[in-house]
Amino acid sequence: MLVDPRHGDIEDDAASPGQRSLLAIAGSLLVEISLPKLLFAWTVLLLLPAVLLGLAPLLASAWFSTLSERLAALTEIYTVLALVAIIALGWIGWRPLFRIAEISFWSLNALAVQPGYAFGREALRHLTERMWGNKLTLAGRAKLRSANSVGAGIMLATCAVLVAIVAWPASRWTGGWNDLVMLHRLALPTLANAIVLVSAYLAAASLVWGFADASMPQPVDLAGFDTASSEGRSWRVAHLSDLHVIGEQYGFRIESGRSGPRGNGRLGRLLTHLATIHAIDPLDHILVSGDMTDAGRASEWAAFLDAMALHPELAARTILLPGNHDVNIVDRANPARLDLPFSPNKRLRQIRTLSAMTAVQGDRVHVVDVSGKPAATLYQALAPHRDAIVALAARGGLRRAAALRRLFDDLFPMILPPDTDDGLGIAILNSNAETHFSFTNALGLVSLEQTHRFESAAGHFPRARWIVALHHHVVEYPMPVKAFSERIGTALINGSWFVRRLAALADRAIVMHGHRHIDWIGTCGPLKIVSAPSPVMNATDDATTSASLTGTALPSWRMTSVHDPLK
Repeated sequence: MLVDPRHGDIEDDAASPGQRSLLAIAGSLLVEISLPKLLFAWTVLLLLPAVLLGLAPLLASAWFSTLSERLAALTEIYTVLALVAIIALGWIGWRPLFRIAEISFWSLNALAVQPGYAFGREALRHLTERMWGNKLTLAGRAKLRSANSVGAGIMLATCAVLVAIVAWPASRWTGGWNDLVMLHRLALPTLANAIVLVSAYLAAASLVWGFADASMPQPVDLAGFDTASSEGRSWRVAHLSDLHVIGEQYGFRIESGRSGPRGNGRLGRLLTHLATIHAIDPLDHILVSGDMTDAGRASEWAAFLDAMALHPELAARTILLPGNHDVNIVDRANPARLDLPFSPNKRLRQIRTLSAMTAVQGDRVHVVDVSGKPAATLYQALAPHRDAIVALAARGGLRRAAALRRLFDDLFPMILPPDTDDGLGIAILNSNAETHFSFTNALGLVSLEQTHRFESAAGHFPRARWIVALHHHVVEYPMPVKAFSERIGTALINGSWFVRRLAALADRAIVMHGHRHIDWIGTCGPLKIVSAPSPVMNATDDATTSASLTGTALPSWRMTSVHDPLK
Protein backbone atom coordinates (compact mmCIF):
# COMPACT_ATOMS: atom_id res chain seq x y z
CA MET A 1 0.00 0.00 0.00
CA LEU A 2 1.50 3.34 -1.02
CA VAL A 3 -0.44 5.40 1.54
CA ASP A 4 -2.17 3.86 4.54
CA PRO A 5 -5.40 5.86 5.05
CA ARG A 6 -5.51 4.74 8.68
CA HIS A 7 -2.50 6.97 9.36
CA GLY A 8 -4.15 10.07 7.91
CA ASP A 9 -2.66 12.64 5.54
CA ILE A 10 -2.14 16.38 5.15
CA GLU A 11 -5.90 17.05 5.03
CA ASP A 12 -6.16 15.94 8.66
CA ASP A 13 -3.84 18.81 9.62
CA ALA A 14 -5.91 21.52 7.89
CA ALA A 15 -6.90 23.33 11.09
CA SER A 16 -4.24 22.00 13.47
CA PRO A 17 -1.93 24.60 15.04
CA GLY A 18 0.09 21.63 16.26
CA GLN A 19 0.99 20.72 12.67
CA ARG A 20 0.70 24.05 10.84
CA SER A 21 1.77 27.52 11.89
CA LEU A 22 -0.89 30.06 12.78
CA LEU A 23 0.33 32.13 9.83
CA ALA A 24 -0.31 29.24 7.44
CA ILE A 25 -3.78 28.67 8.89
CA ALA A 26 -4.51 32.40 8.62
CA GLY A 27 -3.46 32.31 4.95
CA SER A 28 -5.85 29.45 4.27
CA LEU A 29 -8.54 31.34 6.13
CA LEU A 30 -8.17 34.39 3.88
CA VAL A 31 -8.40 32.23 0.76
CA GLU A 32 -11.39 30.16 1.88
CA ILE A 33 -13.51 32.69 3.74
CA SER A 34 -16.88 33.67 2.28
CA LEU A 35 -16.61 37.40 1.60
CA PRO A 36 -20.41 38.01 1.35
CA LYS A 37 -20.98 36.32 4.72
CA LEU A 38 -18.01 38.15 6.23
CA LEU A 39 -19.25 41.53 5.03
CA PHE A 40 -22.75 40.80 6.31
CA ALA A 41 -21.40 39.65 9.68
CA TRP A 42 -19.19 42.75 9.98
CA THR A 43 -22.17 44.92 9.13
CA VAL A 44 -24.37 43.31 11.79
CA LEU A 45 -21.74 42.86 14.50
CA LEU A 46 -19.48 45.91 13.98
CA LEU A 47 -20.72 48.52 11.51
CA LEU A 48 -24.33 48.70 12.66
CA PRO A 49 -23.43 48.91 16.39
CA ALA A 50 -20.81 51.56 15.54
CA VAL A 51 -23.38 53.64 13.65
CA LEU A 52 -25.90 53.33 16.46
CA LEU A 53 -23.23 54.21 19.00
CA GLY A 54 -22.16 57.26 17.02
CA LEU A 55 -25.76 58.44 16.50
CA ALA A 56 -26.77 57.83 20.11
CA PRO A 57 -25.54 61.22 21.45
CA LEU A 58 -27.26 63.08 18.62
CA LEU A 59 -30.52 61.14 19.04
CA ALA A 60 -30.40 61.56 22.82
CA SER A 61 -29.86 65.32 22.61
CA ALA A 62 -32.72 65.69 20.09
CA TRP A 63 -35.04 63.54 22.19
CA PHE A 64 -34.29 65.32 25.47
CA SER A 65 -34.75 68.68 23.76
CA THR A 66 -38.20 67.65 22.49
CA LEU A 67 -39.12 66.01 25.80
CA SER A 68 -38.22 69.07 27.81
CA GLU A 69 -40.37 71.25 25.52
CA ARG A 70 -43.34 68.89 25.84
CA LEU A 71 -43.02 68.59 29.61
CA ALA A 72 -42.77 72.35 29.95
CA ALA A 73 -46.14 72.66 28.18
CA LEU A 74 -47.83 70.21 30.59
CA THR A 75 -49.28 70.92 33.99
CA GLU A 76 -47.50 69.53 37.02
CA ILE A 77 -49.76 66.49 37.36
CA TYR A 78 -49.35 65.48 33.70
CA THR A 79 -45.60 65.99 33.96
CA VAL A 80 -45.49 63.56 36.89
CA LEU A 81 -47.68 61.04 35.05
CA ALA A 82 -45.46 61.24 31.96
CA LEU A 83 -42.33 60.62 34.02
CA VAL A 84 -44.03 57.69 35.81
CA ALA A 85 -44.97 56.18 32.44
CA ILE A 86 -41.37 56.49 31.19
CA ILE A 87 -40.02 54.86 34.37
CA ALA A 88 -42.61 52.05 34.12
CA LEU A 89 -41.64 51.28 30.54
CA GLY A 90 -37.98 51.17 31.56
CA TRP A 91 -38.75 48.89 34.50
CA ILE A 92 -40.76 46.44 32.38
CA GLY A 93 -38.19 46.27 29.60
CA TRP A 94 -34.96 46.38 31.62
CA ARG A 95 -34.23 42.64 31.66
CA PRO A 96 -33.96 42.01 27.88
CA LEU A 97 -32.20 45.36 27.47
CA PHE A 98 -29.76 44.43 30.22
CA ARG A 99 -28.99 41.11 28.55
CA ILE A 100 -28.36 42.84 25.23
CA ALA A 101 -26.17 45.43 26.94
CA GLU A 102 -24.20 42.79 28.83
CA ILE A 103 -23.58 40.69 25.72
CA SER A 104 -22.54 43.81 23.78
CA PHE A 105 -20.32 44.96 26.64
CA TRP A 106 -18.39 41.70 26.87
CA SER A 107 -18.32 41.32 23.09
CA LEU A 108 -16.57 44.68 22.92
CA ASN A 109 -14.12 43.43 25.53
CA ALA A 110 -13.62 40.24 23.54
CA LEU A 111 -12.99 42.15 20.30
CA ALA A 112 -10.91 45.06 21.57
CA VAL A 113 -9.91 45.20 25.22
CA GLN A 114 -9.12 41.65 26.23
CA PRO A 115 -7.02 40.60 23.19
CA GLY A 116 -5.01 43.84 23.17
CA TYR A 117 -4.57 43.86 26.91
CA ALA A 118 -3.72 40.15 27.13
CA PHE A 119 -1.20 40.47 24.31
CA GLY A 120 0.52 43.45 25.95
CA ARG A 121 0.49 41.87 29.39
CA GLU A 122 1.89 38.55 28.27
CA ALA A 123 4.49 40.26 26.05
CA LEU A 124 5.75 42.21 29.06
CA ARG A 125 5.72 39.11 31.24
CA HIS A 126 7.56 37.09 28.63
CA LEU A 127 10.25 39.75 28.30
CA THR A 128 10.72 40.49 31.99
CA GLU A 129 10.58 36.88 33.15
CA ARG A 130 13.21 35.91 30.59
CA MET A 131 15.39 38.73 31.94
CA TRP A 132 14.85 38.42 35.69
CA GLY A 133 12.51 35.47 36.34
CA ASN A 134 15.22 33.00 37.35
CA LYS A 135 16.59 35.46 39.91
CA LEU A 136 13.28 36.05 41.70
CA THR A 137 11.54 34.21 44.50
CA LEU A 138 7.95 33.01 44.17
CA ALA A 139 6.75 36.22 45.83
CA GLY A 140 9.00 38.27 43.55
CA ARG A 141 7.58 36.63 40.44
CA ALA A 142 4.04 37.41 41.68
CA LYS A 143 4.98 41.08 42.14
CA LEU A 144 6.52 41.14 38.66
CA ARG A 145 3.31 39.72 37.17
CA SER A 146 1.31 42.44 38.95
CA ALA A 147 3.61 45.17 37.67
CA ASN A 148 3.32 43.85 34.11
CA SER A 149 -0.48 43.91 34.37
CA VAL A 150 -0.44 47.58 35.32
CA GLY A 151 2.11 48.36 32.61
CA ALA A 152 0.00 46.68 29.91
CA GLY A 153 -3.11 48.55 31.03
CA ILE A 154 -1.32 51.91 30.95
CA MET A 155 0.21 51.29 27.51
CA LEU A 156 -3.10 50.27 25.93
CA ALA A 157 -4.93 53.16 27.60
CA THR A 158 -2.35 55.60 26.27
CA CYS A 159 -2.79 54.32 22.71
CA ALA A 160 -6.60 54.56 23.02
CA VAL A 161 -6.40 58.16 24.31
CA LEU A 162 -4.21 59.16 21.36
CA VAL A 163 -6.75 57.68 18.92
CA ALA A 164 -9.58 59.55 20.67
CA ILE A 165 -7.62 62.83 20.45
CA VAL A 166 -7.13 62.38 16.70
CA ALA A 167 -10.85 61.65 16.12
CA TRP A 168 -12.22 64.34 18.45
CA PRO A 169 -12.18 67.34 16.02
CA ALA A 170 -14.52 65.50 13.62
CA SER A 171 -16.99 64.45 16.34
CA ARG A 172 -20.32 66.12 17.12
CA TRP A 173 -22.38 65.53 20.27
CA THR A 174 -25.56 67.60 20.00
CA GLY A 175 -28.17 68.03 17.33
CA GLY A 176 -31.85 68.33 16.52
CA TRP A 177 -34.34 66.35 14.49
CA ASN A 178 -33.71 68.61 11.49
CA ASP A 179 -30.06 67.57 11.46
CA LEU A 180 -31.02 63.90 11.34
CA VAL A 181 -32.90 64.36 8.07
CA MET A 182 -29.59 64.96 6.26
CA LEU A 183 -27.96 61.66 7.29
CA HIS A 184 -25.20 61.88 4.68
CA ARG A 185 -23.87 64.94 6.48
CA LEU A 186 -23.72 62.98 9.72
CA ALA A 187 -21.65 60.10 8.33
CA LEU A 188 -18.29 61.54 9.39
CA PRO A 189 -19.47 62.83 12.81
CA THR A 190 -21.16 59.48 13.49
CA LEU A 191 -17.98 57.55 12.73
CA ALA A 192 -15.89 60.00 14.75
CA ASN A 193 -18.31 59.75 17.70
CA ALA A 194 -18.07 55.95 17.62
CA ILE A 195 -14.26 56.06 17.51
CA VAL A 196 -14.10 58.52 20.41
CA LEU A 197 -16.56 56.55 22.55
CA VAL A 198 -14.93 53.17 21.89
CA SER A 199 -11.45 54.61 22.44
CA ALA A 200 -12.54 56.28 25.67
CA TYR A 201 -14.04 53.04 26.89
CA LEU A 202 -10.96 51.12 25.78
CA ALA A 203 -8.72 53.51 27.72
CA ALA A 204 -10.79 53.25 30.89
CA ALA A 205 -11.35 49.49 30.60
CA SER A 206 -7.66 48.80 29.97
CA LEU A 207 -6.74 50.59 33.18
CA VAL A 208 -9.45 48.69 35.03
CA TRP A 209 -8.19 45.38 33.58
CA GLY A 210 -4.59 46.19 34.48
CA PHE A 211 -5.19 47.32 38.05
CA ALA A 212 -7.77 44.56 38.66
CA ASP A 213 -5.28 41.90 37.57
CA ALA A 214 -2.51 43.54 39.61
CA SER A 215 -4.55 43.82 42.81
CA MET A 216 -6.04 40.33 42.77
CA PRO A 217 -4.16 37.42 44.37
CA GLN A 218 -1.75 36.08 41.78
CA PRO A 219 -1.99 32.40 40.81
CA VAL A 220 0.48 30.18 42.63
CA ASP A 221 1.48 26.64 41.64
CA LEU A 222 0.88 23.79 44.03
CA ALA A 223 2.27 20.29 43.62
CA GLY A 224 -0.87 19.21 45.49
CA PHE A 225 -2.57 19.96 48.72
CA ASP A 226 -3.54 17.62 51.53
CA THR A 227 -4.86 19.60 54.46
CA ALA A 228 -7.98 17.60 55.16
CA SER A 229 -8.98 16.57 58.60
CA SER A 230 -9.68 12.92 59.23
CA GLU A 231 -13.02 14.04 60.65
CA GLY A 232 -16.13 14.71 58.64
CA ARG A 233 -17.40 13.48 55.31
CA SER A 234 -15.24 12.95 52.27
CA TRP A 235 -15.92 12.45 48.57
CA ARG A 236 -14.02 11.01 45.63
CA VAL A 237 -14.40 12.91 42.37
CA ALA A 238 -12.82 11.90 39.07
CA HIS A 239 -12.17 15.04 37.03
CA LEU A 240 -11.95 14.58 33.26
CA SER A 241 -11.97 17.14 30.49
CA ASP A 242 -11.48 17.67 26.77
CA LEU A 243 -12.28 14.17 25.55
CA HIS A 244 -12.75 15.50 21.98
CA VAL A 245 -14.69 12.47 20.79
CA ILE A 246 -14.75 12.18 17.01
CA GLY A 247 -17.25 10.49 14.75
CA GLU A 248 -14.81 8.45 12.62
CA GLN A 249 -13.00 5.26 13.55
CA TYR A 250 -9.69 6.54 12.18
CA GLY A 251 -10.32 10.28 12.43
CA PHE A 252 -8.00 12.90 13.93
CA ARG A 253 -8.86 15.86 16.12
CA ILE A 254 -8.96 19.48 14.98
CA GLU A 255 -6.21 20.86 17.19
CA SER A 256 -3.70 18.03 17.17
CA GLY A 257 -4.09 16.62 13.67
CA ARG A 258 -1.78 13.66 13.04
CA SER A 259 0.27 14.55 16.12
CA GLY A 260 -2.58 13.22 18.26
CA PRO A 261 -4.20 9.81 18.64
CA ARG A 262 -6.51 8.32 16.06
CA GLY A 263 -10.13 7.47 16.84
CA ASN A 264 -11.64 7.11 20.30
CA GLY A 265 -9.62 4.20 21.61
CA ARG A 266 -8.07 6.24 24.40
CA LEU A 267 -11.50 7.24 25.73
CA GLY A 268 -12.58 3.60 25.87
CA ARG A 269 -9.43 2.64 27.77
CA LEU A 270 -9.84 5.59 30.12
CA LEU A 271 -13.41 4.61 31.00
CA THR A 272 -12.34 1.01 31.56
CA HIS A 273 -9.58 2.27 33.84
CA LEU A 274 -12.03 4.40 35.81
CA ALA A 275 -14.41 1.45 36.11
CA THR A 276 -11.58 -0.55 37.67
CA ILE A 277 -10.83 2.28 40.14
CA HIS A 278 -14.53 2.57 40.95
CA ALA A 279 -14.83 -1.17 41.60
CA ILE A 280 -11.97 -1.03 44.11
CA ASP A 281 -12.86 2.27 45.82
CA PRO A 282 -16.19 3.73 44.60
CA LEU A 283 -16.32 7.20 43.11
CA ASP A 284 -18.98 9.68 44.17
CA HIS A 285 -18.89 11.84 41.05
CA ILE A 286 -17.26 11.97 37.64
CA LEU A 287 -16.99 15.52 36.33
CA VAL A 288 -16.33 16.08 32.62
CA SER A 289 -15.59 19.80 32.32
CA GLY A 290 -16.44 20.34 28.65
CA ASP A 291 -15.33 19.47 25.13
CA MET A 292 -16.86 16.05 25.19
CA THR A 293 -16.91 16.28 21.39
CA ASP A 294 -14.45 17.67 18.87
CA ALA A 295 -16.96 19.78 16.92
CA GLY A 296 -20.41 19.21 18.40
CA ARG A 297 -21.48 16.92 15.52
CA ALA A 298 -24.32 14.45 16.00
CA SER A 299 -22.06 11.51 15.14
CA GLU A 300 -19.59 12.62 17.82
CA TRP A 301 -22.27 12.84 20.49
CA ALA A 302 -23.50 9.40 19.42
CA ALA A 303 -20.00 7.96 19.86
CA PHE A 304 -19.67 9.61 23.29
CA LEU A 305 -23.03 8.30 24.52
CA ASP A 306 -22.21 4.82 23.18
CA ALA A 307 -18.94 4.84 25.13
CA MET A 308 -20.73 5.91 28.34
CA ALA A 309 -23.44 3.26 27.82
CA LEU A 310 -20.78 0.56 28.16
CA HIS A 311 -20.19 1.73 31.76
CA PRO A 312 -23.60 2.44 33.34
CA GLU A 313 -22.08 2.55 36.83
CA LEU A 314 -19.93 5.48 35.70
CA ALA A 315 -22.68 7.18 33.69
CA ALA A 316 -24.90 7.26 36.78
CA ARG A 317 -22.26 9.42 38.51
CA THR A 318 -21.23 11.61 35.57
CA ILE A 319 -21.80 15.35 35.28
CA LEU A 320 -21.27 17.12 31.94
CA LEU A 321 -20.93 20.79 31.07
CA PRO A 322 -20.55 22.49 27.67
CA GLY A 323 -17.15 23.34 26.18
CA ASN A 324 -16.31 25.58 23.26
CA HIS A 325 -15.82 22.58 20.94
CA ASP A 326 -19.31 21.37 21.81
CA VAL A 327 -21.13 24.59 20.87
CA ASN A 328 -18.80 27.05 19.09
CA ILE A 329 -17.04 25.08 16.34
CA VAL A 330 -18.60 26.09 13.04
CA ASP A 331 -16.66 23.67 10.80
CA ARG A 332 -14.13 21.18 12.13
CA ALA A 333 -12.19 21.13 8.83
CA ASN A 334 -12.28 24.80 7.88
CA PRO A 335 -11.62 27.63 10.37
CA ALA A 336 -12.61 30.14 7.67
CA ARG A 337 -16.27 29.16 8.03
CA LEU A 338 -18.51 31.45 10.05
CA ASP A 339 -22.08 31.41 11.27
CA LEU A 340 -24.23 34.47 10.85
CA PRO A 341 -25.59 35.79 14.17
CA PHE A 342 -29.04 34.30 13.50
CA SER A 343 -27.81 31.01 11.99
CA PRO A 344 -29.77 27.96 13.20
CA ASN A 345 -26.59 25.85 13.18
CA LYS A 346 -25.35 27.20 16.51
CA ARG A 347 -28.75 26.62 18.09
CA LEU A 348 -28.60 23.07 16.74
CA ARG A 349 -25.22 22.48 18.42
CA GLN A 350 -26.65 23.83 21.67
CA ILE A 351 -29.64 21.50 21.67
CA ARG A 352 -27.38 18.54 20.86
CA THR A 353 -25.40 19.42 23.98
CA LEU A 354 -28.53 19.83 26.08
CA SER A 355 -29.90 16.51 24.79
CA ALA A 356 -26.73 14.68 25.77
CA MET A 357 -26.65 16.36 29.20
CA THR A 358 -30.29 15.41 29.74
CA ALA A 359 -29.57 11.79 28.80
CA VAL A 360 -26.69 11.60 31.30
CA GLN A 361 -27.81 13.78 34.23
CA GLY A 362 -31.27 15.11 33.40
CA ASP A 363 -32.96 13.67 36.48
CA ARG A 364 -30.15 14.63 38.91
CA VAL A 365 -29.28 18.27 38.21
CA HIS A 366 -31.62 21.18 38.83
CA VAL A 367 -32.13 24.51 37.10
CA VAL A 368 -31.97 27.58 39.36
CA ASP A 369 -35.16 29.65 39.30
CA VAL A 370 -35.39 33.46 39.37
CA SER A 371 -35.33 33.45 43.18
CA GLY A 372 -31.99 31.62 43.14
CA LYS A 373 -33.36 28.33 44.45
CA PRO A 374 -32.71 24.99 42.70
CA ALA A 375 -36.11 24.10 41.24
CA ALA A 376 -37.03 21.83 38.32
CA THR A 377 -34.69 19.13 37.12
CA LEU A 378 -33.09 19.61 33.73
CA TYR A 379 -35.44 17.01 32.27
CA GLN A 380 -38.49 18.81 33.68
CA ALA A 381 -37.23 22.23 32.50
CA LEU A 382 -36.82 20.98 28.93
CA ALA A 383 -40.09 19.05 28.77
CA PRO A 384 -42.20 22.07 27.61
CA HIS A 385 -39.72 22.68 24.77
CA ARG A 386 -39.52 19.08 23.60
CA ASP A 387 -41.59 19.55 20.43
CA ALA A 388 -39.69 22.71 19.43
CA ILE A 389 -36.34 20.98 20.00
CA VAL A 390 -37.34 17.94 17.96
CA ALA A 391 -38.67 20.18 15.16
CA LEU A 392 -35.41 22.17 14.95
CA ALA A 393 -33.34 18.98 14.91
CA ALA A 394 -35.52 17.43 12.20
CA ARG A 395 -36.18 20.42 9.91
CA GLY A 396 -33.97 23.34 11.00
CA GLY A 397 -35.06 26.82 9.96
CA LEU A 398 -34.58 30.36 11.22
CA ARG A 399 -38.02 30.58 12.82
CA ARG A 400 -37.57 27.39 14.81
CA ALA A 401 -34.08 28.45 15.90
CA ALA A 402 -35.39 31.87 17.00
CA ALA A 403 -38.04 30.19 19.16
CA LEU A 404 -35.25 28.56 21.21
CA ARG A 405 -33.00 31.63 21.25
CA ARG A 406 -32.75 32.04 25.05
CA LEU A 407 -33.26 28.42 26.11
CA PHE A 408 -29.61 27.40 26.38
CA ASP A 409 -28.43 30.42 28.39
CA ASP A 410 -31.45 30.41 30.71
CA LEU A 411 -30.73 26.89 31.93
CA PHE A 412 -27.40 27.82 33.52
CA PRO A 413 -26.20 27.48 36.15
CA MET A 414 -27.39 23.95 36.79
CA ILE A 415 -26.96 22.66 40.31
CA LEU A 416 -26.37 19.18 41.62
CA PRO A 417 -27.61 19.94 45.14
CA PRO A 418 -25.78 18.55 48.19
CA ASP A 419 -27.54 15.51 49.62
CA THR A 420 -27.41 17.03 53.13
CA ASP A 421 -26.88 20.49 54.58
CA ASP A 422 -23.15 19.79 54.93
CA GLY A 423 -22.84 17.79 51.71
CA LEU A 424 -21.07 18.44 48.42
CA GLY A 425 -22.83 20.39 45.68
CA ILE A 426 -21.70 20.93 42.09
CA ALA A 427 -22.42 24.16 40.22
CA ILE A 428 -22.44 23.61 36.46
CA LEU A 429 -21.68 26.83 34.59
CA ASN A 430 -21.66 27.71 30.91
CA SER A 431 -18.50 29.74 30.26
CA ASN A 432 -18.75 29.94 26.45
CA ALA A 433 -18.86 33.45 24.98
CA GLU A 434 -21.04 34.21 21.96
CA THR A 435 -18.94 33.63 18.87
CA HIS A 436 -19.73 32.94 15.23
CA PHE A 437 -16.30 32.23 13.81
CA SER A 438 -14.32 28.96 14.04
CA PHE A 439 -11.02 30.80 14.32
CA THR A 440 -12.18 32.68 17.45
CA ASN A 441 -14.32 30.01 19.02
CA ALA A 442 -12.39 29.65 22.28
CA LEU A 443 -13.28 32.86 24.16
CA GLY A 444 -14.85 32.43 27.59
CA LEU A 445 -17.30 34.45 29.70
CA VAL A 446 -19.40 33.86 32.81
CA SER A 447 -22.38 36.22 32.76
CA LEU A 448 -23.42 38.39 35.69
CA GLU A 449 -26.88 36.82 35.81
CA GLN A 450 -25.43 33.30 35.88
CA THR A 451 -23.07 34.26 38.71
CA HIS A 452 -25.90 35.82 40.72
CA ARG A 453 -27.98 32.68 40.37
CA PHE A 454 -25.14 30.48 41.58
CA GLU A 455 -24.47 32.74 44.56
CA SER A 456 -28.17 32.64 45.47
CA ALA A 457 -28.28 28.85 45.13
CA ALA A 458 -25.18 28.46 47.30
CA GLY A 459 -26.82 30.70 49.88
CA HIS A 460 -29.55 28.09 50.37
CA PHE A 461 -26.87 25.63 51.56
CA PRO A 462 -24.62 27.70 53.86
CA ARG A 463 -22.80 24.66 55.27
CA ALA A 464 -22.27 22.82 51.99
CA ARG A 465 -19.02 22.43 50.07
CA TRP A 466 -19.06 23.32 46.37
CA ILE A 467 -17.32 22.35 43.19
CA VAL A 468 -17.60 25.30 40.81
CA ALA A 469 -17.34 23.59 37.43
CA LEU A 470 -16.79 25.43 34.17
CA HIS A 471 -14.87 24.86 30.96
CA HIS A 472 -12.55 27.87 30.70
CA HIS A 473 -9.67 28.67 33.03
CA VAL A 474 -10.20 31.76 35.16
CA VAL A 475 -6.62 33.10 34.91
CA GLU A 476 -3.46 32.50 32.90
CA TYR A 477 -1.10 30.35 34.92
CA PRO A 478 2.53 31.15 35.84
CA MET A 479 3.94 28.32 33.78
CA PRO A 480 7.46 28.43 32.31
CA VAL A 481 7.34 28.61 28.51
CA LYS A 482 9.90 28.94 25.76
CA ALA A 483 7.85 30.44 22.94
CA PHE A 484 5.77 33.60 23.28
CA SER A 485 2.89 31.94 21.40
CA GLU A 486 2.47 29.54 24.35
CA ARG A 487 1.60 32.46 26.65
CA ILE A 488 -1.50 33.61 24.79
CA GLY A 489 -4.36 31.61 26.22
CA THR A 490 -8.11 32.01 26.21
CA ALA A 491 -8.99 32.51 29.86
CA LEU A 492 -12.31 34.01 30.89
CA ILE A 493 -12.74 37.53 29.57
CA ASN A 494 -14.02 38.53 33.03
CA GLY A 495 -11.81 36.12 34.95
CA SER A 496 -10.41 38.52 37.55
CA TRP A 497 -13.96 39.70 38.33
CA PHE A 498 -15.16 36.11 38.65
CA VAL A 499 -12.31 35.19 41.02
CA ARG A 500 -13.27 38.12 43.24
CA ARG A 501 -16.90 37.03 43.28
CA LEU A 502 -15.85 33.55 44.44
CA ALA A 503 -13.75 34.95 47.29
CA ALA A 504 -16.71 34.79 49.69
CA LEU A 505 -16.97 31.02 49.05
CA ALA A 506 -13.24 30.30 48.87
CA ASP A 507 -13.16 28.41 52.19
CA ARG A 508 -15.78 25.95 50.97
CA ALA A 509 -15.43 25.92 47.19
CA ILE A 510 -12.96 24.68 44.62
CA VAL A 511 -12.88 25.58 40.92
CA MET A 512 -12.50 22.75 38.43
CA HIS A 513 -12.09 23.38 34.70
CA GLY A 514 -10.56 22.11 31.47
CA HIS A 515 -9.88 23.90 28.16
CA ARG A 516 -6.09 24.24 28.53
CA HIS A 517 -5.41 20.46 28.26
CA ILE A 518 -2.90 20.74 31.11
CA ASP A 519 -2.60 19.26 34.58
CA TRP A 520 -2.35 22.27 36.93
CA ILE A 521 -3.20 22.69 40.59
CA GLY A 522 -2.89 26.06 42.27
CA THR A 523 -4.48 28.89 44.16
CA CYS A 524 -5.54 32.49 43.71
CA GLY A 525 -5.37 33.63 47.30
CA PRO A 526 -7.57 31.22 49.29
CA LEU A 527 -9.38 29.94 46.19
CA LYS A 528 -8.15 26.55 44.99
CA ILE A 529 -8.19 25.78 41.27
CA VAL A 530 -7.76 22.47 39.46
CA SER A 531 -7.18 22.17 35.71
CA ALA A 532 -7.76 18.71 34.25
CA PRO A 533 -5.46 17.38 31.52
CA SER A 534 -6.91 16.00 28.32
CA PRO A 535 -6.45 12.23 28.01
CA VAL A 536 -6.59 12.40 24.20
CA MET A 537 -4.66 15.56 23.30
CA ASN A 538 -0.97 16.46 23.15
CA ALA A 539 0.04 12.83 22.86
CA THR A 540 0.39 10.29 20.06
CA ASP A 541 -1.14 6.83 20.13
CA ASP A 542 1.90 5.24 21.75
CA ALA A 543 2.43 7.95 24.42
CA THR A 544 1.01 7.94 27.93
CA THR A 545 -1.38 10.42 29.48
CA SER A 546 -2.94 10.76 32.91
CA ALA A 547 -6.29 11.07 34.61
CA SER A 548 -7.02 13.20 37.67
CA LEU A 549 -8.79 12.01 40.78
CA THR A 550 -9.85 14.60 43.34
CA GLY A 551 -10.71 13.83 46.95
CA THR A 552 -12.56 16.41 49.01
CA ALA A 553 -13.09 16.34 52.72
CA LEU A 554 -14.55 18.44 55.51
CA PRO A 555 -13.60 20.88 56.90
CA SER A 556 -11.06 21.49 54.13
CA TRP A 557 -9.87 19.95 50.88
CA ARG A 558 -7.62 17.09 49.93
CA MET A 559 -6.26 16.74 46.40
CA THR A 560 -4.82 13.60 44.95
CA SER A 561 -3.74 13.25 41.33
CA VAL A 562 -3.66 9.80 39.77
CA HIS A 563 -1.15 9.48 36.92
CA ASP A 564 -1.68 5.94 35.73
CA PRO A 565 -0.51 5.23 32.16
CA LEU A 566 -3.28 5.27 29.56
CA LYS A 567 -1.95 3.84 26.32
